[in-house]
Amino acid sequence: MLGINEFWLFVVSGILLNLIPGPDSLYVMARSASQGFKAGSVAALGIGAGTFVHIAAAAFGLSAILASSAAAFTVIKVIGCIYLLYMGFSMALTKNTPDATLPLSNNQGAVTSYSKIFSQGFLTNSLNPKVALFFLAFVPQFIDAAEPNKALAFVVLGLVFNLNAMIWGHILAWLSASISHRVQASDKIKCWLNRGLGGLFAAFGIRLAFSELS
Repeated sequence: MLGINEFWLFVVSGILLNLIPGPDSLYVMARSASQGFKAGSVAALGIGAGTFVHIAAAAFGLSAILASSAAAFTVIKVIGCIYLLYMGFSMALTKNTPDATLPLSNNQGAVTSYSKIFSQGFLTNSLNPKVALFFLAFVPQFIDAAEPNKALAFVVLGLVFNLNAMIWGHILAWLSASISHRVQASDKIKCWLNRGLGGLFAAFGIRLAFSELS
């Protein structure tokens, strides 16, 4: 159907790839640990919305421009790097006070709005050019070269991949929220968790900065 080959292998491969930790899963875990499962769910949905951008771009050729143009790749890479570094330093520098607005602080005044959580998840994913290049390199392997409507086949496979990713994101959200609720960590531990997660976000940003167009 639609020239899609070895669909089962695509699904299995996609699930395994989703299990690899990255900025997206880190963000879901951070939001879930700080504000509970619902916040983690919103974060996962925001990331899923960002993935739709990459699916559409890859299906209709925009990612091909990104893959072939060093200048375009560099621009998106720099924007994504700056955003990840911003997220990282914001989390690392957040103090556990009633005025804190980022994870992992459970103070009543530290609640971040769901709209902001969604938008941050969306930007974390959509501003990562590596995700666009991943779709461009991975998905076409499962589409018949003779298929006349490759864009539709690409969209279908992209939607399946994204659905699996969001399911995994919700599993992560539930696990993180459950563990956080049971641990009931002290403010000092939360502070160090904040710094650790912030450091990981910054590390992803630095790694993106030194990535090259292949």
